Amino acid sequence: MSFEDCVDFANRHPVCAVATVEGDQPRVRYLLMWRADRTGFFFHTGKMKRIFQQLQKNPKIELCFYDTAPPEKGGGRMLRATGRVEWRKEPALINALLEQRPWIRSLGTDTDQFLAVFQVKDGEAWFWTMEDNLKEDQIPRYRF
Repeated sequence: MSFEDCVDFANRHPVCAVATVEGDQPRVRYLLMWRADRTGFFFHTGKMKRIFQQLQKNPKIELCFYDTAPPEKGGGRMLRATGRVEWRKEPALINALLEQRPWIRSLGTDTDQFLAVFQVKDGEAWFWTMEDNLKEDQIPRYRF
């Protein structure tokens, strides 16, 4: 296995739990990941949202993707990833996002005012199944 397997899993299961911190209180919510590649995981959010404010104060983040298929059909596997957020503002990246998710424009015409795109990078990712439950320290980790 490799980080490319992690990218493939995340792209096939893009709805994931995202954990941040607000002060000393953990916060978790589900987000729809935009895409993953060999450099990390890409998301977008609104600048008016609490997740944006939390990540501005503390860029550390954890993700958890899950395959909901029953174990006999290859499911029941998680991909966890930790890293830090880097805010991305490149026009080509923003345009690609808006082309792939045109509904974002319905929120307003001046996307600079409300849209924040971030990449989770400089971290590690690993797979988990019930078989690994008591062997967490033996699970291979993949740096990205």
